[in-house]
Amino acid sequence: MSKRRYGLIAFGIIGILLLTVGHEFFEKIWKFPKNLFSENLLDSFPLTQIPLMVVALLGTGIYMTFKLGFPQLKRVLHGIRVTRGDYDDVEDEGDLSHFKALSTALAATVGIGNIAGVATAIFIGGPGALFWMWITAFFGTSLKYAECTLALKYRETDSLGNTAGGPMYTIENGLGPRWRWLAVGFACFAIICSFFTGNAIQSNTLTQQVYSQFANLFGNDGFIMATKTFTVLGADSHISIMHGIIGLITASLVAMVILGGIKRIGNVTSYLVPVMAVIYVFCALFIIIDNYDKIGEAFNLVFTMAFNPPSIKEPAVGVASGIFVTFLNTMLIGVQRGLFSSESGQGSAAIAHSTAKTKYPVREGVVALLEPYIDTIIICTLTGLVIMVTSSWEATRFHSYNIDQRISEQSFFQNEKSNIDNISDKIFEEFNNSNIMIFTHSKISLEQLTQVLNKNNNNQTLNIVGGKVSDQDINRNGWKDLTISDALYADSLEANIVVFGLEVDDKTRKKAEEKSVRIKDYTDDDLKRGVLLTSEAFRRGIAGGDKIVTLAVILFALSTAISWSFYGDRATEYLFGTRAIPYYRYFYVFMVFVGSMLSVEAVWNFGDAALAFMTFPNLIAIILLSTKLKSLSDKYFEEN
Repeated sequence: MSKRRYGLIAFGIIGILLLTVGHEFFEKIWKFPKNLFSENLLDSFPLTQIPLMVVALLGTGIYMTFKLGFPQLKRVLHGIRVTRGDYDDVEDEGDLSHFKALSTALAATVGIGNIAGVATAIFIGGPGALFWMWITAFFGTSLKYAECTLALKYRETDSLGNTAGGPMYTIENGLGPRWRWLAVGFACFAIICSFFTGNAIQSNTLTQQVYSQFANLFGNDGFIMATKTFTVLGADSHISIMHGIIGLITASLVAMVILGGIKRIGNVTSYLVPVMAVIYVFCALFIIIDNYDKIGEAFNLVFTMAFNPPSIKEPAVGVASGIFVTFLNTMLIGVQRGLFSSESGQGSAAIAHSTAKTKYPVREGVVALLEPYIDTIIICTLTGLVIMVTSSWEATRFHSYNIDQRISEQSFFQNEKSNIDNISDKIFEEFNNSNIMIFTHSKISLEQLTQVLNKNNNNQTLNIVGGKVSDQDINRNGWKDLTISDALYADSLEANIVVFGLEVDDKTRKKAEEKSVRIKDYTDDDLKRGVLLTSEAFRRGIAGGDKIVTLAVILFALSTAISWSFYGDRATEYLFGTRAIPYYRYFYVFMVFVGSMLSVEAVWNFGDAALAFMTFPNLIAIILLSTKLKSLSDKYFEEN
């Protein structure tokens, strides 16, 4: 069967799944096999919560590290010499110099994950998650070395004279024609991933950050700024005219570069990546040095909480098990964010590196292994330290639930930082003269909570008709979410819902909306998530710091979107030939615009799933070709 027919069948199946099951199906991919087990089994054996993807990526990285003799330690200096041009030869086959190939790969790798990814890891897993990001990056360097060396070994030259390489060529040329189906699978998901992870999520984050800056200046009530809610791909998107304007400008900037091909992409990224990295790193270092007295404490938090993170109070399965669950959650979120940050083992960077001008595959492999050091060990670490030395990490869910249990401890109501008066005012303003129910993870009685909320409101009282203290969910070391049953119960009492510290999923919100039940979560009002946490840390650390983060988001997002277009280019050419590339590029630019207005949840679910599906073929090829790779490496270093 031809590659084109394989590809059409694969895209058809994926399209059917999108239309019939929606984005929630794809959300489960990274949780597999946890979603197959019962709650009782998960309670008894917490290790069953570890996703297969994490085991596969980290396990293969560890295997290749020992198989190749720790190249991330022994070959770093050689990689630096190759990158700076010591071995460049203009007569060598290829499209880009070693430096430009590295810049193109870094432009795709150094992106929103370095700003929002590490912040998300700390938000959920605490400072200890940063340590597990380091561990993942360390072993990920071996995967980068392996996949990029193989990409050079098995690359081809297309009909236009450009080099064509990547895992799809590695699989077909290295493992043989019988494995073509696996190569086609990788190429299909690489194209989908380019539309979502490499494209839509970048334009979406850029749009949200820029929109928030405009909202701070002009408010969000005007004709251009006011948002309306639309359901797209099964998730709610909040869209304004300003979102459309920002998306259109972003799409135009990306189009001007990618329609010029790989050489223009290489030229742009070779300037854009160093500039954006220098600006971001300089500002981060300034903040860290300005808070030099807190650096030691920050590293102490990282190492201490990596192995002994504080657990929530009174875990239902005992203190030891509660601590283990917390440790497992910290480790998993650190590993997952580390994998996303470095993109090691996913095969995407190998496509960019396969364009390098060299006759020695290993030579580009040692260049590629520098990526996780730059991306995760340096840039992510700086982001994490800024968040910690400015004490911004105290505005995270991890700190709120595990350390400063503002709801579950009475000190919450006496702590000036808790803004309880603010919260009380908001509740009265929102639900004046209406029935409300309070849902909380607090062990304090609802009566006591009511008294505290009522204390500063001129003898007014909240009309509370019911409430519920949530049970602990030991599987995620938190509290069980608000459910549809809770929303229906509130509806039966003609009440709205006030939530303290519980998650509210889309299904519950939609059911509540159907019943005209309003849900407000006030406890987490002062918590910062993702890029907003990084923005808050830079704002605290340096005047105009949030504006610097906005600039970094713009540059990171643009460079990532520009470089990922090339990955999709190569996958499209592999499946459908060079004539299909212009159509791919036009649709790619269109998706930049669409991504600016989609729900970030739907975009991430599709992109994460595609990333997972493209990773497995790459890992299989690396393992099956590991012996050939070792021979290739040994021979090169014996001769050089």
